[in-house]
Amino acid sequence: MPNYRKTKIACYMGFITQAIAANFAPLLFLKFHNDYQIALGKIALISTCFFLTQLLVDLFCAKFVDKIGYRICIVTSEVCSAAGLVGLAFLPELLPEPLVGIILSVIVYAVGSGLIEVLCSPIVEACPFDNKEATMSLLHSFYCWGAVGTIVISTLFFAVFGMDSWKWLAVLWALVPAINIYNFATCPIEHLVDEGEGMGIKELFRKPLFWLSICLMICSGASELAMAQWASAYAEAALGLSKTVGDLAGPCMFAVTMGISRIIFGKYGDKMDLMKFMIGSGILCVICYLLVSVSLNPISGLIGCIICGFSVGIMWPGTISISSERFPAGGTAMFALLAMAGDLGGSIGPGIVGRVTQSAGDNIRAGMGVGLLFPVILLIVLFIFARQKNNK
Repeated sequence: MPNYRKTKIACYMGFITQAIAANFAPLLFLKFHNDYQIALGKIALISTCFFLTQLLVDLFCAKFVDKIGYRICIVTSEVCSAAGLVGLAFLPELLPEPLVGIILSVIVYAVGSGLIEVLCSPIVEACPFDNKEATMSLLHSFYCWGAVGTIVISTLFFAVFGMDSWKWLAVLWALVPAINIYNFATCPIEHLVDEGEGMGIKELFRKPLFWLSICLMICSGASELAMAQWASAYAEAALGLSKTVGDLAGPCMFAVTMGISRIIFGKYGDKMDLMKFMIGSGILCVICYLLVSVSLNPISGLIGCIICGFSVGIMWPGTISISSERFPAGGTAMFALLAMAGDLGGSIGPGIVGRVTQSAGDNIRAGMGVGLLFPVILLIVLFIFARQKNNK
């Protein structure tokens, strides 16, 4: 009997790797600015390159992963993640232009992160586990705990050893994907559909219900990332907290509540209705955005910010589970296109909030008010999905 528990652990570590890739470099933005004299405007390119690379990898996966094979691609993901993190420690010093070294490293580990994002979900979905929806939710909770661990451990490391030791920490974080190379190389990996049997991109896009899944994923990514990426700035601006405390009170607590939501469904999902849980979460998300954008009390605004993590927790894994159920022959192309839609939402959501905040004279509440559109659209799409299900 194949040991699918080993597969599950490898995928858990995969999501932790992705969390390290997404959350480590932003903690160093000011350090890069001061040490390498890189303008803050140019530092914004680091995040742009990370998300753009992930989007391109999602597209690549939709077309080519089935031809190359899951194992080769998922092992490559961990090799790229480890190489990129090690590169971050050395390339800025080795190249004449430090920013080029940073961006090259970020692109390399973003390739790894993109492959993890697309492949871990179908690898777990293909394993013969009971209650796939709950298993998927639990799997995605490891991204949250990885994000919390990256922020907390890095903050403590810098407090003990000083910010100048960041290169050592980059190499230490690279050990996580380096160890996981062995796990993915040796664990059993099944395929969702037989080779050549999966639905193609054109076939998927001909299904109106798949467009709803894409819309749901864009709104999930936008609702999550718009709040997560501005949580620290909100904590600092609204409460006057320091950067360190702001990071812990904002994005860190957001990730904690998001992880709690995914663990609750992961543990008790067999007793819950996924669609009702998602609709309830969508309503809570709207309330949270209203609290953050309208409330004049900074404490209640921060509570809205933190609870929002709980409300968006089920959206990404839940959409994957709904789509897997509706399109059992969706295959890798479906998972890749959903991941791309989520990344697209994660790119445009924070950008729109930032642009509106700037236009309103750095009023972050105005930005969050426009961000409210994402959970509202998400809720409308969920109601359409629920009606489709009832009419089946």
